[in-house]
Parts: sequence; C-alpha cells; structure tokens
Amino acid sequence: MLLALLLCYGGFTALCLSMDRHHADLLGRKPSTRRRLNMRLGGWLLLGLSFWAAVSATGWGLGLVEWFAVLMLSALMLVLLLPYRPRLALWLAALGLVASPVCAVLT
Repeated sequence: MLLALLLCYGGFTALCLSMDRHHADLLGRKPSTRRRLNMRLGGWLLLGLSFWAAVSATGWGLGLVEWFAVLMLSALMLVLLLPYRPRLALWLAALGLVASPVCAVLT
C-alpha cells in the first residue's frame, strides 16, 4: 500500500504542476505546452501504476478499496500542503518518486 501511496502522490503532484497557475506558483514560471502535456501524461501514468500496485498486492476486492483510500489520502495531503508548504509538497513528491523503486523491490 505504501507503493500505491507514493505513486498516487507523485501523480497528483504532476497533474497539479500541469496547470499554469500551480506551476507558476511553485516553480516561478509558466510551463510550456510540451511540458504541460508531459506532466499530464506522467501524472496519469503514475496514477495508473498506483492502481496496478494496489490491485496486484491484495487482489481486486481489497485492492480497489485500498486504491480509493490512497487516492483520497494523497489528494488530501497535497491540498493541505499546497497553500501552506508548497516547497515541502514538491520535496515529498520527489522523495516519493525516488523511494518508490526501493519500495517496489522490498514488497
């Protein structure tokens, strides 16, 4: 479930950064069209990988429930961190994406 959480948070952060306003607030400039498209594609890919991680770990019955719980938790974390600690939100996403291969190997 930790792997699914890390991937969900990274996916939601990438989707957040694909929006002009959030990208400008967090990184200081507006994204190019190509970067925006790559962020969207990467975000949806990470969300799909998190779905795969949750379902493959515990099966369809419990995996779907865990995945929806992880979706809500990671979205809540991002929504609460963005207004108050935006740099921390980016650091957590980067740390989660770096730690996810390690988590995948250990589980």
